[in-house]
Amino acid sequence: MIRVLVVDDHVMVRKGLVALLEAYEDLALAGEAPDGEQAVLLYEHTQPDVVLMDMLMPRMDGIEATAAIRARFPAARIIALTSFDTDDLVQRSLQAGATGYLLKTASADDLAKAIRAAHQGKRTLGPEAADALIRTMNRPPEPGSDLTEREREILGHMVEGLNNTDISARMHLSASTVKFHVSAILSKLGVGNRVEAVAFAIRRNIGVRPDTTA
Repeated sequence: MIRVLVVDDHVMVRKGLVALLEAYEDLALAGEAPDGEQAVLLYEHTQPDVVLMDMLMPRMDGIEATAAIRARFPAARIIALTSFDTDDLVQRSLQAGATGYLLKTASADDLAKAIRAAHQGKRTLGPEAADALIRTMNRPPEPGSDLTEREREILGHMVEGLNNTDISARMHLSASTVKFHVSAILSKLGVGNRVEAVAFAIRRNIGVRPDTTA
């Protein structure tokens, strides 16, 4: 028997999921929670085999709850069950530790199969979620995402208004090394000069300390 914790802020949705579990001999209800906070508490008390977790809820959403449960119980099996399939929501759910991602429009049999797969440690993605994940993986990286730690530090000094000579002295690097890194920074950010690089860094909060833009 696979014990399932149902988490959703809508009563009728929870009742529908409970009725679905009752239709299968190998599935059983471990408990119900109306939000993420209650889900975290109830998980500790009931120790379910699988969690059906709504993503958008008041007080604590499903992503936060998933991350909180996985932090304390790394072996937890959590299926994100939601009405939305945005690329960002899919990616954040999986990053938080969700084992699967299904839309609430999934059939009863598909949901039962996903629960069984999650119980076995297998990942299950609905077709919409799989498409969203593929789009995310194929999306070009954001400008500046490939900056090294040293480049970010140098960019931070550029935001402070330091020139290459100042940066060289501050970081104990040769002038040629600083110049090389500055050129690499401009290239990776896709900008043509230092002013554009600084403006970009401030907009995206890259390498910027709180006191440099006050």
